[in-house]
Amino acid sequence: MSGTELPRIKEQLKEAYTTKLFFTDLNGRLKNLSINPDDVEAILDNGVGIDGSSIAGIATVDNSDRILKPVMESFRLVDFGDRKIGFFVGQLFDQDGTRTVVDPRYALERAVEKAAAENQIKFLMGPEHEFFLFNSDEINDKTHTDKLGYFGSSPTDIGDVVRQEIVNVLESCGVKYEKTHHEVTSSQHEINLEPGDPLTIADRTILFEFVTKEVAAQYNLHASFMSKPFTGQNRNAFHIHLSFSDLEGNSLCYDENRDHGLSDMLMNFIGGVTTHARAMSIILASTVNSYKAYVLGKEAPIVRGWGLQNRSSMVRIPHALSTQATRMELRCPDATGNVYLQFATLIFAGLDGIATKADAGLPDMGTTYKKETQVKVLDERFLPRDFYPALMEAEKSSFLLEALGADLFNNYLNLKIAEWDEYRTTITDFEHQKYMSI
Repeated sequence: MSGTELPRIKEQLKEAYTTKLFFTDLNGRLKNLSINPDDVEAILDNGVGIDGSSIAGIATVDNSDRILKPVMESFRLVDFGDRKIGFFVGQLFDQDGTRTVVDPRYALERAVEKAAAENQIKFLMGPEHEFFLFNSDEINDKTHTDKLGYFGSSPTDIGDVVRQEIVNVLESCGVKYEKTHHEVTSSQHEINLEPGDPLTIADRTILFEFVTKEVAAQYNLHASFMSKPFTGQNRNAFHIHLSFSDLEGNSLCYDENRDHGLSDMLMNFIGGVTTHARAMSIILASTVNSYKAYVLGKEAPIVRGWGLQNRSSMVRIPHALSTQATRMELRCPDATGNVYLQFATLIFAGLDGIATKADAGLPDMGTTYKKETQVKVLDERFLPRDFYPALMEAEKSSFLLEALGADLFNNYLNLKIAEWDEYRTTITDFEHQKYMSI
């Protein structure tokens, strides 16, 4: 960043009501602390100390001290109208000044660096943000804010107002949006922002979640990124669009001499993603609730494969308005996970596919939702249909272990095993209704 940026940031921080430094635990939950803006220069250099043992997956109680440093490039002055917030994303460091290897942002940093150093490629990424706006954080007969469907419109739709306010706040701090609309399920919404490089977009996703929840609260509403709150209704997805180019910006995804204009490198990348999809599932769909959407015939793609403009495919090739816009779209993730780990594993899997020249196979023909298959508990043609088999796939994956590193891999799996055990031993209303009469 240029030498003029720090004085500009310090000047803007004079307008801030408070200055916050954000990061995520391994689960992807947002964490933040407020810092004194008068000390921002020293904090940029030296960071602030935190107790890492209180952050899921970061440290143990007997070795807990960590340093959190702001990423200067992530700075935004977020204007909520009644107050302005100085926003930074942070990086975690150990006491000796080295990067904390279990910092999820560091995993994405390594993925981006590997792509540039070994493959001379850089990425352009853009997720689709889906979320619910509820009247409260509890499910009852007054939870919904509307009864609209896909692209629904109503003069009394508070969601339309909130969506516009979200993008207004984001635009005030330099984030441009492409479109907003009501999604399929009642009270469900989608906002799409402009694409960018992976680290910028991952940091911006943290900003987006923060702004969305804050704006919703201003309207006495609760914004939720939970995957599937309602039985039989569509989930919140987190579709990730990805393309890559050489370091000069020339597309490496398009080749006029190949089938459908898709380069061998892109097809190998997709082959890596489909090859490792089962192992990656616990990161892309990271909660017990995520797998309630993985049902054949419903909205989430569960067949490992790719398709041309096929919204039932796990990997879709969208229609591109230009050759430079040729890209893939990964449709299986949801927003309950850690965006840094989701982006990192996607890139690592694709790079492995390029290195091994992984075969993506033939494109899906017709809807995969109607794929005829014998019902089997284990079927490797599909993504894991539940949290526990997803854990087993991750546990035996040498790819995931190597990509994330042993410490991050083990810490993440320990968190998810504990989550599964908590779910496994909790008695539910379903069980009462099913078995109390026995």
